Amino acid sequence: MAHISIIGSGNMGQAISGLVAKGGNTVELVTSSDTDKVVTGEIVVLAVPYASVAQIVADRGPQLAGKVVVDITNPVDFATFDGLTVAADGSAAAEIAAALPESRVVKAFNTNFAGTLVAGSVGDQPTTVLIAGDDADAKALLAAAVGAAGLRAIDAGGLKRARELEALGFLQITLAAGEKVSWAGGFAVAA
Repeated sequence: MAHISIIGSGNMGQAISGLVAKGGNTVELVTSSDTDKVVTGEIVVLAVPYASVAQIVADRGPQLAGKVVVDITNPVDFATFDGLTVAADGSAAAEIAAALPESRVVKAFNTNFAGTLVAGSVGDQPTTVLIAGDDADAKALLAAAVGAAGLRAIDAGGLKRARELEALGFLQITLAAGEKVSWAGGFAVAA
């Protein structure tokens, strides 16, 4: 089992905390403003809005060296709600990886709503967590934590796939905000 630190105590931070604890992992929940608290997990989940990531990286960069850093953000332009705030050929995860070269950055959970993580299903399908990253061991460690909680994890490819995951997350958010799908629903992957 893994020791997992989650920075962020909102809906997603709470949902991921419960999920990984259910799988037998130890969890440390840290608020993003608690900069005095050293994160000790081998996996560190950034369960914060994308706009908060730069400050967390600035405050905690050295603490994150050597760790698996999980980016769950969706860099949505909330002013217009009409696009992502990262370059068309980039991703939030790629920016985080560039800022944390000594960490093993993966993208995950951004295509899931908190409710589906808690419920463990989307409709009649198990909740699926898509994971993208360039480090196979980092992806496997996170997939094991997800699988231990009874959810399905799928390796979505290298970190360059984070762009597509962020676009999918954005689409799902806009559909829910437009009341076309439920915030308790989401996309399901049938295997």
